[in-house]
Amino acid sequence: QVQLVESGGGLVQTGGSLRLSCAASGRTFRIRMGWFRQAPGKEREFLATIRLTTGSTDYADSVKGRFTISRDNANNTVYLQMNSLKPEDTAVYYCASSSRIWGSYDYWGQGTQVTVSS
Repeated sequence: QVQLVESGGGLVQTGGSLRLSCAASGRTFRIRMGWFRQAPGKEREFLATIRLTTGSTDYADSVKGRFTISRDNANNTVYLQMNSLKPEDTAVYYCASSSRIWGSYDYWGQGTQVTVSS
């Protein structure tokens, strides 16, 4: 079992920045972590993923160049640095973990709200 706890959400103005954190605990082997978001009335959207061993990353086109995913393996934490935020970035942001190098994620956090005011 893996427990994931997101933090760092809040209210920010357009053009501002936030850094989200995802702290992981538990004994299940993790290979990959990801960040997703879900806005009201919309489907959950993939944002970014990182391989915990190599640090390799991949991003959705909608956030490429603005968001950066990183990890601190010593502290079992993954981050999402979000810059140049827009009102359309308003959503609940979730982190997730996977024991596989591709495919679905096994565990999800409870989410943290990000609101970008215009």
